[in-house]
Amino acid sequence: MSEKQEIFTLLNGQVKMARSFYNPTSDAVWLAAYAPTQQTKVLDVGIGTGGVSLCLLAHFPKLNITGLDISEDMLKECKKNAALNKAEINLINQDILTWSTTDRFDLVITNPPYFNGTPAEHNAHHNTDIIKWTKRCCARVKPNGYICIIIDALCTDKVIFVLNDKHFGNIQIFPLFGAKNSAERVLIRAKQGVKTGTTLFCGTSMNNDLILRDGLTIDALLATLGTL
Repeated sequence: MSEKQEIFTLLNGQVKMARSFYNPTSDAVWLAAYAPTQQTKVLDVGIGTGGVSLCLLAHFPKLNITGLDISEDMLKECKKNAALNKAEINLINQDILTWSTTDRFDLVITNPPYFNGTPAEHNAHHNTDIIKWTKRCCARVKPNGYICIIIDALCTDKVIFVLNDKHFGNIQIFPLFGAKNSAERVLIRAKQGVKTGTTLFCGTSMNNDLILRDGLTIDALLATLGTL
């Protein structure tokens, strides 16, 4: 197999990925683009083969990222992809639903396995309880830290319920639209321990090249548009 076939890129070549049994989708690019700035210590829950974290490092190269995943196979591929991009990511083979730790982070990012179906051979999570997953992610956020998540639009209410229950405020919701008139994915970020209300942005197409190709963050996109 040629190098061209073995390697594909994200963010118009800024991130290199080795083609494997699991290849990140545009969800990874979108999640990285929505992460709040000025964070240092980051936990990527369900890091998979590293797509979100490597895109995040393309935006913010000085981050200290820890990646958590239940699948050893995923983490092996993630380690390869980190080396391919000359990136350092601390990898931990644990299940967020049972992980016992006191460590907390400035930012927790996650693309939960919200789909249902037959588990894949790589033993990643399927059919996950989104409420429990979100609660466990919230527990790893420092006071005044952030959580950032991408989810199927149908699960939005579950995430918002947990954020309110766990005392997260300044909830910012950014919908992503595909071919349907309703949103297909929703990006949500929130800050722990504040009481600021919720902002619902107008959203954009899931195929927006300014994010997927040109590497803009969503905050930069909103500033470019000049309107919310």
